[in-house]
Amino acid sequence: MSQDPNCFKLSKSISMIYRNGKAYIDQAMSHHDIGSGQYAFLFFLYNHNGSTQDEISKALDMDKATTTRALQKLETNGLVKRERNKDDHRINNVFLTDEGNALRKELYKVAMDWDDILLQNLSTDERTTLQTLICKLSENSKAYRK
Repeated sequence: MSQDPNCFKLSKSISMIYRNGKAYIDQAMSHHDIGSGQYAFLFFLYNHNGSTQDEISKALDMDKATTTRALQKLETNGLVKRERNKDDHRINNVFLTDEGNALRKELYKVAMDWDDILLQNLSTDERTTLQTLICKLSENSKAYRK
């Protein structure tokens, strides 16, 4: 059975956007020694400071080992601190430090700049349609992840 050469264009495009976005973020934040692997964790903590590591893993759909590595890097860089939960000492709560909070504006600017790059040639209607379709793709992808 022959395969349609067009059937992998979507996956290839998504992969390319992901890789290029990762490189953009890595370059933009390199002076803070923050890689794209830590970016999502900081964004999450800006809205959910004090969350447990398990809550962060679930919300970001990351495995616990990836979350632990990312938080260790952020902690080493002085951007977060982990504290034992006062009610259950087996649990760590994660808090942004003053230095981590100070990066908020810069991180948001980098994210907005990347969005602007991606969306620069799209009309308002195309942007709305794209957002709707990307959300549907994301939900579809979750259904097949084990």
